[in-house]
Amino acid sequence: MPSTKIEFHNREGITLAARFDQPEGAVRAYALFAHCFTCSKDSLAASRIAKGLMERGIGVLRFDFTGLGESGGAFDSTSFASNMHDLQDAGGWLREHHDAPQLLIGHSLGGAAVLAVAPSLSEIRGVATIGAPADPAHVRHLFANKEEEIQREGSAEVTLGGRPFRIGKAFVDDLEAQDPRRSIGDLGLPLMIFHSPIDQIVGIENAAQIYAWAKHPKSFVSLDRADHLLTNRFDADYVAGMIAAWSQRVVEA
Repeated sequence: MPSTKIEFHNREGITLAARFDQPEGAVRAYALFAHCFTCSKDSLAASRIAKGLMERGIGVLRFDFTGLGESGGAFDSTSFASNMHDLQDAGGWLREHHDAPQLLIGHSLGGAAVLAVAPSLSEIRGVATIGAPADPAHVRHLFANKEEEIQREGSAEVTLGGRPFRIGKAFVDDLEAQDPRRSIGDLGLPLMIFHSPIDQIVGIENAAQIYAWAKHPKSFVSLDRADHLLTNRFDADYVAGMIAAWSQRVVEA
């Protein structure tokens, strides 16, 4: 079954790189996948979950946010809001070329992004998060030792996952401007929360907080023994299977 490389332009005219995982035969639904912070569309979690969903009749569009992976643009000029805009523009491409996305799936900070952007995509029928922080500002601890330099100089280079990234002041300020309690409380969509109780990057208390803020219908699935990045193939396929089963009820409803 094919995974096709595509490109589309966001509202800033920047070329974003994506992969479109198209099932053979009838498509039950289309999903947008938002990758984890400083990851890419080709991360193990993104590629394996997309493959698992595709095998179960769900088409998946996964893309690199501006400044990451194979996409254009400068990462230090992005923000949480620009990530949301990229998701909206990806939804527009899917709507124009195939059908509107009915599902949003986000991993780590991508989970926080899909929670925030879901109300602006009217066709969305369900949202799934994987290892998501309750508050996008959670990622600030990753570059806390550089925040003074970021505020003073406008940006600073930080090392994340062994790779250098330049973090801009706009990104930090925008994280603080978010109101996740309100946006999650007002979501108004079925929500499935995946989280590992041994997640060492985004603690399990974040899943509890998201669940507490969200209104029903909501579900929590424990990914026992899984790490934050879902590096075990079994864990990624388990997530895909659970989303596929849940989505059948959500989309048809």
